[in-house]
Formats: sequence, structure tokens, C-alpha cells
Amino acid sequence: MSETIQQNGVGRGARLPRTARRAQLLAAAQDVFAANGYHAAGMDEIAERAGVSKPVLYQHFPGKLELYMALLEKHVDELIRRVNAAMDSTTDNKVRVRNAVGAYFDFVDGESQAFRLVFESDLRGEPLVSDAIDRATTASVDAITATITADAGLDVHRARLLAVGLVGVSQVAARAWLEDNRAMPKDEAIALISNLAWRGIGGGFPLQPHD
Repeated sequence: MSETIQQNGVGRGARLPRTARRAQLLAAAQDVFAANGYHAAGMDEIAERAGVSKPVLYQHFPGKLELYMALLEKHVDELIRRVNAAMDSTTDNKVRVRNAVGAYFDFVDGESQAFRLVFESDLRGEPLVSDAIDRATTASVDAITATITADAGLDVHRARLLAVGLVGVSQVAARAWLEDNRAMPKDEAIALISNLAWRGIGGGFPLQPHD
């Protein structure tokens, strides 16, 4: 299924598959939500930014909240994917810690608008939004907890608390680095934070042999 683009009320004859149109609408919505916040963003402006008519926008998303949630869930899934990839990329725990920290810095660096939607949403009071944001943190903590439990010989409660600490410091440090206008190279920032975390995790809880 494809749809004709309309811009300024004039059909241009070009057609996009439904999946491509959805991606285009989400990209336009991200620009508008990031610039204005949820409450000030309008579906008219999003449709205009995407170069489509409002009926086309509503064909894909029945309302502003549904559009916002689709965008938020997309970015939450991407962050979770990055953290899981960091855990699965190696069996070297020091590298895992560095990669976990790096997942947050890479997310911020490449998708700063997305990061603000996930962690600085002005719609945190909406249960659906709160649940999605909590899922981003919980799934990341779960992935790290499973690795620490298996490889550091810790019970799940101690491993989870360490994982919460690693996720927390990574998220806060990445946001601070972005807000400081990337005052130092990203690799140096990742090294600083991952070395801090590794001295606690690696020094106190060395890799345990597996049967």
C-alpha cells in the first residue's frame, strides 16, 4: 500500500509504501515534539513538517498521544537493543562495562532528540508514557543484572543494585556530557565513566569461573 504525498495542499504524485510513510511521519513528529514539547505540539504542524495532509497523518495515528507513544516506544526499543548488544558483544567484563556506558553515550550523541523524549518527557504523568520510560531503565538493568549474576558470583539482589548503579551513572553522565556541549571527546568521556564503574565492579567482584 502506498500513499500520495501532499505538500501545501498540492499532490505531488510521489508515492511511499506504508512503512516508509510511517517512518517519515515519526521523523517529523520527533522534530516537532523535541522543539515544542508534547503539549505545545500540534498535529497540524506535524503534518506540515512531514509534507502530508492531516487525513494522511490520522490514517497512521488516530491521535497525538498514539503518535507520541509510537515514537517513544521506537526509541525505548533502540536503547534496550544497544544495552543488550553491549552485554552480548564480549565475555570480557571490563569491555562489557565500557560498552554499557558507551551505549548511553552513543544514544545521546546520535539521537539527542530521542534521548530527551525518553528521559526528559513533559508527559511523565501519563501512565503509558511512564510505563514506556520505566521499561527503558528496567530492561537495561535486567540485561546487566543477568550478566553480573552469572559472571561475578553475586546473588540477584546485589547484582541488580550494581546494575542500577551502572545504568544510573551512565544515563546521568551521558546527559551531562550532552548538556555541556560535548566539551570533551566522546571516547574520553566514556573512558572516564567506565573506568570509574569498573574500579567498583571489576575490583570488588572479579570474574568467577563457570562449571
